[in-house]
Amino acid sequence: MVKQLTLYTGPSCHLCEQAKTILYPLMSQQGWELVEVNIQESEDLKQRYGIRIPVVALPDGSEKGWPFTAAQIGRLLDV
Repeated sequence: MVKQLTLYTGPSCHLCEQAKTILYPLMSQQGWELVEVNIQESEDLKQRYGIRIPVVALPDGSEKGWPFTAAQIGRLLDV
């Protein structure tokens, strides 16, 4: 089973780029796959995440908004 973490992003989002810099090394170490979702592709996602991106969503539905550290995300993945 592939473990997937979703990162809600947007176009030209410098905070999203910072988040990916934190997340990609952690994902490879932990055996997770990072799936990026551009919120501009859905009105519902724009309404939900428009001013909050980047947001990380775990398979269980829990979310962690920016700012976050690698340690915080690592603890979420260990749960």
